[in-house]
Amino acid sequence: MSEIQQLQPTLLWKWFDQICAIPHPSYHEEALANFIVNWAKEKQFFVERDEVGNILIRKPASAGMENRPTVVLQAHLDMVPQANEDTQHDFQKDPIQPYIEGEWVTAKGTTLGADNGIGLASALAALEEETLAHPELEVLLTMTEEQGMEGAIGLCPNWLKSQIMINTDTEENGEIYIGCAGGVNADLSVPVQKIANPYAHSYELVLKGLRGGHSGVDIHTGRVNAVKALVRFLAHLKQDHPQIDFAISQIKGGSVRNAIPREAFVTLCFDGDLAPLQSAVENFEVLLKTELAIAEPNLSLFLQPVEKPAHIFDSHSQNNIINLFNVLPNGVIRYSDAVENVVETSLSLGVLKTSDNQVNATILIRSLIESGKYYVQEMLKSLTALCGASVNFAGNYPGWEPHPDSKILALTSQIYAEILGHQPEIKVIHAGLECGLLKKIYPNLDVVSIGPTIINAHSPDEKVHIPAVQTYWQLLTRILAEVK
Repeated sequence: MSEIQQLQPTLLWKWFDQICAIPHPSYHEEALANFIVNWAKEKQFFVERDEVGNILIRKPASAGMENRPTVVLQAHLDMVPQANEDTQHDFQKDPIQPYIEGEWVTAKGTTLGADNGIGLASALAALEEETLAHPELEVLLTMTEEQGMEGAIGLCPNWLKSQIMINTDTEENGEIYIGCAGGVNADLSVPVQKIANPYAHSYELVLKGLRGGHSGVDIHTGRVNAVKALVRFLAHLKQDHPQIDFAISQIKGGSVRNAIPREAFVTLCFDGDLAPLQSAVENFEVLLKTELAIAEPNLSLFLQPVEKPAHIFDSHSQNNIINLFNVLPNGVIRYSDAVENVVETSLSLGVLKTSDNQVNATILIRSLIESGKYYVQEMLKSLTALCGASVNFAGNYPGWEPHPDSKILALTSQIYAEILGHQPEIKVIHAGLECGLLKKIYPNLDVVSIGPTIINAHSPDEKVHIPAVQTYWQLLTRILAEVK
């Protein structure tokens, strides 16, 4: 038992502590899923899994609530696995270690998994809480949301009874979400030719200490993509320091498609004195620290010696890689005309890797409108055609169209206003929620999304606000008690 089990509401935090104790990164949720299924069977709830592994649990209505409409609470089982470089953590084996820091719960050196672990914990707590007033409850727990919403895409049709769905994946107290962006993955491959390495010296150039974050929620905040910044330096080195003859052996950065990369690395090979290269690196670090003093106060750029690699990129491949990724669009493409101060279309380069004969990039495109996704796809097709690269698109998922006349929205807004003492904000979010996909399969569902304040999701700085969790639980339980 960790210290967070002493927090209120007790059942919710007990469940969150249990979730943290069972490793559950994307594609490795089975142990957590089995634990939940076995618990539901012990409680004699109806429990079932569909072909892709999603879990459905049903709890009968409490006394006097049998004639109310059935409500489904929905959360996803997986979390984003991100750790600080100096933290040794195997996300497939090691538990998350949550602890209290003032009014927040955070984790030791890793993502906390409050996204969507708090929502998951609240749904399980609602099942376990015997004094809760509620209609018939369904709890839908989906697989692999963070890596392409695969559970929602494969969800069994004609499975849910519910007319109302409460998605628990929102991350801001005082806000109700009624719409979100859709998305599609772009997998970009650039062929490279390698030759024997004739250079005497080899150093790894490291850019680290960036804030990273959620590539939907944080895409407009000015947080720097480590891969883009590193390639910017390489272009600067090539164009402004032609006297430094260098070659690339490997380039990499980022680890998951839906997080802004915090670190990037490139192996540089060269002859002669280290001093000119060291000077160029130090000067560029000063430039970045000056330019990004507010957005990225902890960045560092430095060289460290590495073992000499056997091969390097030939000059054409090297120039191609530098030029392509230097001009690759990244970040906000357009703000919405329909929803004030909300990003309409964006893309984020999430992962860059070097293999034997190519450099591969994973990019997540998001948009509130389908044409916005197509525009960015066409842009990437044109760009790759110019440099002999290729791009493939997969995992397309729809956005969630807002319905301001929703009955569950009206009830949620009324109860939230009573709790807060002021009206909640009704919002559309640029991040992807599963609601659009779920409504595609169950079009008659009336849906809202709520949740407590979670900051820096998808990064090791992730935190959840303890008072906001109490507010969220109060809201959730009152909605269940008062649903018409």
